[in-house]
Amino acid sequence: MSSRAPESPVVSILIPAKDEAGSIADVLHEITASSLGSLGVPYEFVVIDDGSTDGTARAALGAGLPNVRVLRHEKSGGKSRAIRAGALAARGEILVTMDGDGQNDPQFLAALVAPLLSDPAVGIVAGQRTRRHDGWQKKFVSKVANRTRRALLADDTRDTACGLKAMRRDVYLTLPFFDNNHRFYPALFMREGWRVGHVDVADRPRTTGQSKYGVLDRALVGLPDLLGMWWLRRRAASRPTAVEVTRESVDG
Repeated sequence: MSSRAPESPVVSILIPAKDEAGSIADVLHEITASSLGSLGVPYEFVVIDDGSTDGTARAALGAGLPNVRVLRHEKSGGKSRAIRAGALAARGEILVTMDGDGQNDPQFLAALVAPLLSDPAVGIVAGQRTRRHDGWQKKFVSKVANRTRRALLADDTRDTACGLKAMRRDVYLTLPFFDNNHRFYPALFMREGWRVGHVDVADRPRTTGQSKYGVLDRALVGLPDLLGMWWLRRRAASRPTAVEVTRESVDG
């Protein structure tokens, strides 16, 4: 970890939210009361209002918490762009992503962050849902998509669509960016030589708002992205270690 001011956040929790005014304040308070505090590191919230029309930004600011920052897209750019906007604005060395709909359980945040604090070889820790509260169609499409992705990318990740992830900000900012790249974070980190950790997490049913993804649009968007990611993996360059050279080392 690099040196930092005592009050600077170590962890930035990025929460993309589109039309989640009914849940976002509760999500923020749940995180505040979660086990994340047991790690003893300061954190901040970065809520990215992705073109909401229901007052999501106002609801986040109205939660009354001092460490909440809110960014707003005037029109929706999608989850990957929202995460990228949050990562660019984040002050923490570790990024945590979490959905704003309340389906991700904050009790698992400490388990996601801990490996990044203790093991310098781990670049990302991905949540893996053990039970999903979706209809059978979404579950079926996800199952097929996950099996296909693992066969092509060998990313050893059962569930890349889970919103709960923790990763190193400096590494994330070096990754290729494209729409929907959030579905491929484990493969992208592996491409750069980083280890991927996994934590089993529980999914919860949505109680407010509506899902932003349908069955057909996931399938139509997912296949071209998967083929593009397969190409990126195949075209990964070798990773020689760069060592700074000084006059003393050369002359010596």
